[in-house]
Amino acid sequence: QVQLVESGGGLVQPGGSLRLSCAASGGIFSLGTMDWYRQAPGNQRELVATITSHGTTNYVDSVKGRFTISRDNGASTMYLQMNSLRPEDTAVYYCHALGTYRNNFRTFDAWGQGTLVTVSS
Repeated sequence: QVQLVESGGGLVQPGGSLRLSCAASGGIFSLGTMDWYRQAPGNQRELVATITSHGTTNYVDSVKGRFTISRDNGASTMYLQMNSLRPEDTAVYYCHALGTYRNNFRTFDAWGQGTLVTVSS
């Protein structure tokens, strides 16, 4: 069974930086498009950034120029570098991935459990 494990969240002051990681494991043949979502208290989950298997990226307007999504296919890991953080970036950040299993080549759609990012002075 595929597991996505996020790390790197925490408390940071406004203007600071954090780097989130998402490590995928568990019988994976290939990873396709991977995403970061976030959900703030009382809000719906929103798509923050997307990266395809070929490295094409896309961002929600509110994070463009501040966040950078990247991936290391050899390590089955995705990253989110977050700079110039604002209080409104406070949320639980979730990793999401599409891919195929090694044993039967069926596709999967997996989510991590989330990591909390708090931006506050």
